[in-house]
Amino acid sequence: MIPAAFDYQAPTTLDDAVRILADAGEDAKVIAGGQSLLPVLRMRLAAPTVLIDLSRCAELRGVREDGGSLVIGAMTTHYDVQGDHLVREHAALLAMATDTVADPQVRHRGTFGGSLAHADPAGDLLAPALALDCEFVVAGMDGRRTVAANEFFVDYFTTAMAWNEILCEVRVPKYTGWLAHYEKFNRVAQAWSIVGVAAALRVDGSRIAEARVGLTNMASVPVRARGVEDALVGEEATPESIRAAAEHAAEGTSPTADGDGDAEYRTQLAKVLTGRAVTAAMTA
Repeated sequence: MIPAAFDYQAPTTLDDAVRILADAGEDAKVIAGGQSLLPVLRMRLAAPTVLIDLSRCAELRGVREDGGSLVIGAMTTHYDVQGDHLVREHAALLAMATDTVADPQVRHRGTFGGSLAHADPAGDLLAPALALDCEFVVAGMDGRRTVAANEFFVDYFTTAMAWNEILCEVRVPKYTGWLAHYEKFNRVAQAWSIVGVAAALRVDGSRIAEARVGLTNMASVPVRARGVEDALVGEEATPESIRAAAEHAAEGTSPTADGDGDAEYRTQLAKVLTGRAVTAAMTA
């Protein structure tokens, strides 16, 4: 199907993009890599009056250090996040999760910020961003503001951004030396997660000193598995302690039922995958 007619704008600066969006009104759409929006346009599930293409805004691309954080531009492609040495050194969990996103073609076109702003609960970057306490910097006509990860994701495909705001960068605290793993379960390669688990651990000697665990597709937004984290901290990472901690994985979740599985199935998956993710992180 052919998309409905729209005006096309391709600003070269973030300020221009924000201005164009404000002038265009709520019926405008911002396009990043287009891997989620273009299929929606072709099916006419969205019919924007204006399409604002951010691909020429060079300031929105790249990874840099800023003190104790990494700053990842919203237009940085998945491919560039995958291969960035700063991400792999200081935020290995994000790199591992990005490795599982779709296929090489999508990773070369799709963007880090676009995936997060799309807010699909089955998307593989949301839970890692939540687990790592990322911060989202959004820009509007009144300037920039920062939104914590636990406030950014509001509901299915819904974020805390206003209609006239654009995600410009994501700030990621450094987790240098932490062990990490992203465990994803899907029926076929390159598909969305039925359930995914993002685990990051700081080990002190033989014990787990800190644990951060995020769940993909276990609610309408990514979820922190706080019960798992609490059960792991202070424990030696034995098969028994990991198995016991993983039993808390589904606490506070509200998994949906669909063609891939019902809520009970996803609940069991979350427990199994949490055990696998923690074990893989500890043995990496």
